[in-house]
Amino acid sequence: MASIDATANSITDLWDRVFGTQPAPDDWLVIAAGALALIAVVPRPLWRLSRNTITIAHEGGHGLMALVTGRRLDGIRLHSDTSGLTVSRGRPTGLGMILTAAAGYTAPPLLGLGGAWLLSAHHITLLLWLATALLIAMLVMIRNAYGALTVILTGAAFLLISWLTEPAVQSAFAYTAVWFLLLGGVRPAFELQSKRRRGGAGDSDADQLGRLAHVPPALWLFLFHAVSLCSLIGGGRWLLGL
Repeated sequence: MASIDATANSITDLWDRVFGTQPAPDDWLVIAAGALALIAVVPRPLWRLSRNTITIAHEGGHGLMALVTGRRLDGIRLHSDTSGLTVSRGRPTGLGMILTAAAGYTAPPLLGLGGAWLLSAHHITLLLWLATALLIAMLVMIRNAYGALTVILTGAAFLLISWLTEPAVQSAFAYTAVWFLLLGGVRPAFELQSKRRRGGAGDSDADQLGRLAHVPPALWLFLFHAVSLCSLIGGGRWLLGL
């Protein structure tokens, strides 16, 4: 009987730990986390490394939308040049394919927006655990060694921070990660715009969407900009408590 009570108490404690709320961090920590995320996004040398995390979210967005729309997800590959490839089966045209193609560039900022909402509600531990769960689910679909290593390292960081560190460290990590998704979600659309201006990226998501929906790629690029910038503004306000 005592063992049953102990198990029940452990489950209750775990439930409270994950789904309960944590104290809001000081304003200076929120601002410092944003500054740190900005440093990871703006300088090109750091961006070449940190962009791998955005690629995980980008390809994860393609994969998740493929499943949601009833397509068969064959696999995801992440490459060391920060590019990626998500392969799914189903109708080559139609709404499902359009939504799947559109989910890549919009996934990082929308994930950041969702994360900002969770943090504004003081669900710091829940955010860390949800991120870990999503990365574990994505790992099942990774089809190359570099992609698996990238996802494992990222997931391990979230898991170890959420399980082993003090609340202050968890807050700093969670706010930095969400700021990074919001800020890092803006830059890829501008990079794509620059490549298309130079005549490159002819098979980009925007160009594929243009062919699928018979809408100019520039309008899809505008959508990517609108989603990322609106997410940054809205998510930033939530994070800053405005």
